[in-house]
Amino acid sequence: MKIVVFGGSGLIGKKLVSNLSNLGHEVVAASPSLGVNSVTGKGLEKAIRGAQIVVDVTNSPSFEDDAVMEFFDTSTRNILAAETGSGVSHHIALSVVGTDLLLETGYFRAKMRQESLIQNSRMPYTIVRATQFFEFAGSIAYISTENDTVRLPPSLVQPIAAADVSDALVDYALASPAHGIVDIAGPEQMELDEFVRRFLATGQDPRRVVTDNEAGYFGLKQPKLVPLSEFRMAPTRYADWLKALK
Repeated sequence: MKIVVFGGSGLIGKKLVSNLSNLGHEVVAASPSLGVNSVTGKGLEKAIRGAQIVVDVTNSPSFEDDAVMEFFDTSTRNILAAETGSGVSHHIALSVVGTDLLLETGYFRAKMRQESLIQNSRMPYTIVRATQFFEFAGSIAYISTENDTVRLPPSLVQPIAAADVSDALVDYALASPAHGIVDIAGPEQMELDEFVRRFLATGQDPRRVVTDNEAGYFGLKQPKLVPLSEFRMAPTRYADWLKALK
């Protein structure tokens, strides 16, 4: 079976391409660095030609409000248009748990636009919403650092390993379209400040994490970052993932 993975050179995409290839599928890794650009349309129709499944794990190179909206709107429209009449029978997109509850920021408004375009298309689809990746802990610390202090709210998170996200995407891609949204998350809830504190301690990072109820998370105040209903629980525990970093 031919499967196209948009964002195939990224964190999730590389793992997904490898997993699907190991199962014997013909997998096309599509990204600008690989000659396929879902925004400009370069190489798009050729990549999709003959494919039965398309998985979109792309992400915007900019999180600025207008730029991120332009990216997800244009990229999603182009991919869906290229799929029409091409024989694609399942469109899978990776999104974020709680997107519809986080619309104060441009990034989540753009993800909501992506989801809406897919839902309103005629393409059979599955939208897979994931919680924050373990691998994002360093980036969260970076944007929240003032001098040597990291200020974060004690908002609940239920983070997940990127490898587990890729495993789940394989299963959803090869299953029948859900024609809806499914949530995936890690096995443990914890507070956002503790999530980052444990990551920094593992790397012996000297920065101090301060719990601050007034601090935001990518512009969000007290965000809801855990599944609120049924979800697929991933197996990897945070402590085990941190241990593997040492």
